[in-house]
Amino acid sequence: MVMLVLNGGKMKQFIQGLKDGSAIGIGYLSVSFTFGLVAVSSGLCWWEALLVSMMNLTSAGQFAGITIMAAAGSYIELAVSQLVINLRYALMSISLSQKVDQRFHAGRKMLLGFAVTDEIFAVAMSRENELSAQYFAGLAVLPYLGWTCGTLAGAVCGNILPQSVSDALGLAIYGMFIAIIVPAMKKDRRVLKITLLAVLLSFGMYYLPGVSKISSGFAVIICAVAASAVGAVCLPIEETQEET
Repeated sequence: MVMLVLNGGKMKQFIQGLKDGSAIGIGYLSVSFTFGLVAVSSGLCWWEALLVSMMNLTSAGQFAGITIMAAAGSYIELAVSQLVINLRYALMSISLSQKVDQRFHAGRKMLLGFAVTDEIFAVAMSRENELSAQYFAGLAVLPYLGWTCGTLAGAVCGNILPQSVSDALGLAIYGMFIAIIVPAMKKDRRVLKITLLAVLLSFGMYYLPGVSKISSGFAVIICAVAASAVGAVCLPIEETQEET
C-alpha cells in the first residue's frame, strides 16, 4: 500500500512536469523548424540535422555551430563559440543543483545538465518546493520532443521545398534573433547600447583591412566577448541591498 502511494506521488510529479513543460515544447517546435531549414540549406542531410538536435538542446549554440560549419570553420572556432554561448548553462545548472532533493543522484544530475535551457531553468526555479527527478524529467520531455521533432520537420521540408522557398524561410532565423533582443532593448537601454556596440564591432570586423580576413566564427566570438566586457565595465548592473 505504501509503495502504491509512493509510485502515485512520483507519477503525479511527472505529470505536473509535463504540464509545466508543454508550452515550452510548443515554442521549441517552431524555432527548431527554422533550425532544420537552415541546417539543410547549409549543406547538412536531414538525419545530420536531426542528430545535432538530439545531442544538443541549445538554439543559439546550434545556429552558431551551423554558421561555422557552413563557412568551413575550424574545430577550435566551433569549440570556443560553443563555450562562450553556452557557458551560462553551467551557472544555471549549479543554481538548480542547489534546489534538487536528496534523491537527485549524480546520474540524474547529468540529465539535468543536458536538459537545462533558459525556459526550463526559469520554470524549474519558480517552483517553491525542492525539485524531484520525476518532476524535472516530465518538465524536460516535451521541450526535447518539440525540439527534435521540429528539427526533423524543418529538415524534411527543406529537402522537399524548392530552393528559393527554403532560402526565403531560412531568413526566419534573423527574425527570431530580432524578436529575442528587441524586448530586452526596450526594457533596458544598456542592452540597446551593448547591442549597437556589437553591431559596430561586427561591421568593423567585416570591412576594416587586416581584421576582415578573420573567419566569421572567430569574428562572432570576438564581438560578443568584447561588447559584453565593455558593458560589464562601463554599464554595470547596480546591486540593490535589501534593508534589514
